Amino acid sequence: MEGETEVVNKNKRHRKEKPWDTDDIDHVSTLLMNLRTWKIDEFKKEDNLGGTFTEESSFATLFPKYREKYLREVWSAVTKSLESHGIACTLDLIHGSMSVRTTRKTYDPYIILKARDMVKLLARGVAVGQAVKILDDTMACDIIKIGNVVRNKERFVKRRQRIIGPDGSTLKAIELLTQCYVLVQGSTVSVMGPFKGLKEVRRIVLDCMKNIHPIYRIKELMIKRELAKDPQLATESWDRFLPKFRRNHLSTSEKTAKKNERIHEKDEARKAAGLPSLAEAKKEKPAKKVYTPFPPAQLPRKVDLQLESGEYFLKNTEKEAKEAKRRKEKQEEVTAEKRAKRAEVFVAPVETAAPTVEEKRKRKRPSSEHQHEESEPATKTKTKKAKA
Repeated sequence: MEGETEVVNKNKRHRKEKPWDTDDIDHVSTLLMNLRTWKIDEFKKEDNLGGTFTEESSFATLFPKYREKYLREVWSAVTKSLESHGIACTLDLIHGSMSVRTTRKTYDPYIILKARDMVKLLARGVAVGQAVKILDDTMACDIIKIGNVVRNKERFVKRRQRIIGPDGSTLKAIELLTQCYVLVQGSTVSVMGPFKGLKEVRRIVLDCMKNIHPIYRIKELMIKRELAKDPQLATESWDRFLPKFRRNHLSTSEKTAKKNERIHEKDEARKAAGLPSLAEAKKEKPAKKVYTPFPPAQLPRKVDLQLESGEYFLKNTEKEAKEAKRRKEKQEEVTAEKRAKRAEVFVAPVETAAPTVEEKRKRKRPSSEHQHEESEPATKTKTKKAKA
């Protein structure tokens, strides 16, 4: 009937129309495809309807001693960039800390957290020109702690260097694929970029510290970037396209073959240096000691030896000079032995020169003369028979 009103679902009573909420849009595919392209409007002063803040918020962070000189040089630029957002900052050189706080001019309630991230990045070694970008709403940061992942110091240094790669090539590839800025400094990795990129970088870094090479994740990201260009694959699973890396488990025979190959290489190197092979070195056992039921004689004390040699009555300076001389002589002996051992490899082998033409002729002459002597008696006997 005309007088009847349309029944509205109570769950949709206060629902407002969205500019993108139309019937001709596939919400699932649009959400997947255009999630990155949605524009984030800048928070302006007129957007803050509440006015000034009732409470002051502040954050402080410590910085290492070696960053003090740089921070003093660029602190004017830091102050200028934060003042435009109504944030005050302080550099305390006595306690080695940086602090930021809100003022009466602050209008963005989230900018204090951005300022906190900025001073954190400055303390971790990020340049001021890069750290200022964190004040943008589209940028986020993450500081990944890698110092407590690996206990062995040498292993930690190798795996940290693996993130950087030769001439920084691996780090550059990570930055290009994730659209993030990455800085490896000490026991932390500072990352700046979009939220999705931060998640990928954290995964790559932590996996690298757990002995998974970054190249596997880089290949995966490259394949994903190519697949994202195809709109038909937006609603499909990409698992069949992604590579599946498995660690190769060697059989016992393969392990034995590799071990024998390494032993053979070591034997060749020892042979070139004039040392016995590993098997011969193991065979050389020390001579067995003759068993005696009596205990060994008591060894003299260090003081007794010093009294016998007269060293006990020397002055401290004389003792130190004598010890330094003994240490230097021992060092020279060890150095000479190592130098001689290294020089053995470069000794040229004995070369046999090819025989000259004259030497070849001399070798042939005795054999020809011997044959001539043997032929002479035969001719003599023939002539005698002919005369007879």
